[in-house]
Amino acid sequence: MEHIVIIGNGISGVTAARHIRKNSDKRITIVSTETAYFFSRTALMYIYMGHMKFEHTQPYENWFWKKNKIELKQGFVSEVDTKNKVLQFSNKETLSFDKLIIATGSKPNKFGWPGQDLDGVMGMYHKQDLQNLEKFAPNNKACNRAVIVGGGLIGIELAEMLRSRNIPVTFLVRESSFWNGVLPAQESEMINKHIKDHHIDLRLGTNLKEIKADDKGRVKSIVIEETGEEIPCNVVGLTAGVSPNIDFLKSSNIELGRGVKVNRFLETNIPDIFAIGDCAEQHEAIGRRRNIEAVWYTGRMMGETLAQTICGNKTAYKPGHWFNSAKFLDIEYQTYGWVFSEKGKAENEIYFQWQHPKDYKCITISFDKNSRKFIGINTFGIRMRHEIFDKWLTENQSIEHVLEHLADANFDPEFYKLHEGEIVAKFNKENNTNIQSKKKSWKRIFSKA
Repeated sequence: MEHIVIIGNGISGVTAARHIRKNSDKRITIVSTETAYFFSRTALMYIYMGHMKFEHTQPYENWFWKKNKIELKQGFVSEVDTKNKVLQFSNKETLSFDKLIIATGSKPNKFGWPGQDLDGVMGMYHKQDLQNLEKFAPNNKACNRAVIVGGGLIGIELAEMLRSRNIPVTFLVRESSFWNGVLPAQESEMINKHIKDHHIDLRLGTNLKEIKADDKGRVKSIVIEETGEEIPCNVVGLTAGVSPNIDFLKSSNIELGRGVKVNRFLETNIPDIFAIGDCAEQHEAIGRRRNIEAVWYTGRMMGETLAQTICGNKTAYKPGHWFNSAKFLDIEYQTYGWVFSEKGKAENEIYFQWQHPKDYKCITISFDKNSRKFIGINTFGIRMRHEIFDKWLTENQSIEHVLEHLADANFDPEFYKLHEGEIVAKFNKENNTNIQSKKKSWKRIFSKA
């Protein structure tokens, strides 16, 4: 019986295993060093905040794996012998395979800061990070201040977690505005203000120089690069991005870049060895996407796609239109298609922006100034329907069509105030057009579903 071994029990690896089992009777083994069973990594923050227990983050009961004949093995893979198709473990055990799927995810970036490995320094990616957070920051008595280094989505989540226990937070962001490599200036500045409104000490244009230790080897303070200011703290969160978790492959003959190099079929340069999820790096980016995408839903899609190939139906990875969602404290964020920061603007692409005068709500829509084709939208504080924007992007609809039917995409509850009329009126005024905003029509929304 062909033996499929999967290294990594995150969303990518587990999805691949489930879909291989649906379509075959192959032997499947999932190898993991982090936890015995799969859990939802994105839910870790809600455990610390008291909204969930760890068992609530496990989508499958413990008996699920045995019932579905998916073997689980805990251990750290130290080397992959591609010639003999054998995994070497750190405890000297071995495991042979016929096909290997590398789905080892990401690890937090570290940039060689003095003190970065002290007790009290952590990321917020693994279950062990959550355990460390409970150990070093159980409350505001044990932790008088936390410093977060890095202004991405994980950083803002960690800030929210710590503030939920009334722990003071200083947030070091090296950019001049929060996430301004991704968001247009108006949106980034709105998030800056929202962070400060939550009593978070946001330091823009600020870099970490070093982390200092007390006489017990625990964090006692950090020093800022630009000014030399020393900030006392008990916890340092390193959230300056992630990188593929592939160190154990560096002695193998698997082709590596920043991640494991793969083609459109998620194949490496070695026959019968594949890579999916955060650790996979496309030789050539798909459209405007990045070569490496550390996103939950793309990992799931890669797992589903590769399972088809493993089971004899060779299938290329086609992620479709870009979308993503996140939450900046109280502000929900969604993006569909492509809206870049000012630095990333492409030729002929222009933006239309609307912002609520008092509330934390805004949208940015990008479109081609010549063809009028809708390219993408960012929305903050207004929930929008994924399937509607996916359809409009597929149909290459115009900016005028999108604005005319924008109410159909609104997913806010029934009694929320709608702003489509204001949005369209602003566009008409700025562009000398006469678009009529149609009211929400459930018939239109679902007639072509």
